[in-house]
Amino acid sequence: MKKSRFKNILIGFAFSPNLKANVFEAIRLAASLEGSLYFLHVGDRTSFKEKTFNEILNESPISPKKIHTLWELGNPVEVIIKQCVKNNINLLLLGALQRENMVKFYLGSIARKITRNSPCSVLLLIKPSIDYIAAQHMVVNAFKSPYTENTITAAFEFAKALEILKITLVEEISRSKVAETAEDDKGLRLVTQRKKEIQQEEHSRVKEIIGRIPDNFKINKTITSQSIFGARGYSIGHYAKIVRADLLVINAENKRSSFWARVFPKDLEHILSELPTNVLIIQPENK
Repeated sequence: MKKSRFKNILIGFAFSPNLKANVFEAIRLAASLEGSLYFLHVGDRTSFKEKTFNEILNESPISPKKIHTLWELGNPVEVIIKQCVKNNINLLLLGALQRENMVKFYLGSIARKITRNSPCSVLLLIKPSIDYIAAQHMVVNAFKSPYTENTITAAFEFAKALEILKITLVEEISRSKVAETAEDDKGLRLVTQRKKEIQQEEHSRVKEIIGRIPDNFKINKTITSQSIFGARGYSIGHYAKIVRADLLVINAENKRSSFWARVFPKDLEHILSELPTNVLIIQPENK
């Protein structure tokens, strides 16, 4: 079996109130994924910062292995992306912000730019914790796309490493595939029948993908699928919030022409504007 696709992990750290929680989360994640861990600070390197950071590392219940600490100056977005490329990073960790006086999380402008331009997969953390909190439920996008099977396989690999036992595959289906309204009972029956047919087609497609997932990724997992009619991005984000999922796994955004990007909201924008939970964005392996 090939090595983990998440073998090199990077987290940018700032000297904020969440520093200790972010460090502990990164160390736990790297230990679970058996990967090398890179800590990157964009800013001045001072003896006080080094002392503070090293003290936190020493407090970690898990002794960090394969650790690298990078200190760089420059534009945060450019530096982080450059270091991801230079160090062959497979997974980038970024923190979200909580809206003032609201239990909602979103990405700041810097993190959003990094997410959109990241050369690797990205894990967005909304509530990093000093203490270990086990993830129980993962929701994974399963809509029809050339990249979805790779995303689902990566999600199962991630779930195995973190011992996440419940996985729900969500098929987001555009309402345009069926009539929005029915004028009479006959029309309603036709709409209902069409929805059932589409759901059956989607379930069959997803079942075939699950069948190709390595068996060792599926051991002791409760695997279900769920069809949702609605706007892509918004629907799955809302679903993940309603079922209180611990992690939402989605495809990286398909690149569009600048014209269409202005006309239609991008799928990922719904997720980034109001993060429903921790979000793992999977890049295609061959990117």
